[in-house]
Amino acid sequence: MIKAAIFDFDGTIVDTESLWFKVFKQVLHEDYGFRLKLEEFAKSIGTTDDILFDYIDRKLGIHINREDVKEKTEKFFHSQRDVLILREGIQELIEKCAEQGLKLGVASSSGREWVLHYLKEFQLENHFQTIKTKEDVDKVKPDPALYINALEEMGVKPEEAIAFEDSVNGSIAAIEAGMHCIAVPNDVTDFLTFHEKVLRYKFFAEIPIEEVIK
Repeated sequence: MIKAAIFDFDGTIVDTESLWFKVFKQVLHEDYGFRLKLEEFAKSIGTTDDILFDYIDRKLGIHINREDVKEKTEKFFHSQRDVLILREGIQELIEKCAEQGLKLGVASSSGREWVLHYLKEFQLENHFQTIKTKEDVDKVKPDPALYINALEEMGVKPEEAIAFEDSVNGSIAAIEAGMHCIAVPNDVTDFLTFHEKVLRYKFFAEIPIEEVIK
């Protein structure tokens, strides 16, 4: 019996990944003439940017100025963040989970300020009893620490909880934590291959949450 649902944030609740790809692609092309491919960007989704920067360094044969790129991409991102919206069907799914009496949490590799800002903006913050972000762990996803910490705070066993993810790194973290996992990829992660234990849906509205809980 499922007693808790823990949601990833970036790409799952809000589709930030498509905008991040756009801004990284533009900044890297303008500053370094580097053409970022979606399949390489996708490898860093759900974890740190180090994987992406290491790849770029190898391809260019130089160490790019990571802080400069981060500053420019963040500035560009924030200038366009008004276009961000909740993913279709996610609010309804969160509300259905709450109606079923599930404990709700968020486990995100992003920073707390970032996550709380958008949860408040979209009036979702009060739905979640537990929010774990990169400040709470030594290692982010695909390490399972974020999910393990959330489960401990919620007082729920891994097999009694389900994670909702959009990325391979996030789903690996959930599986490694011993949880059930449902993935609903977005436009940036749709081409990725997920772990065989992950239940994959195209839309959140397709998820039969009452059956899943049982």
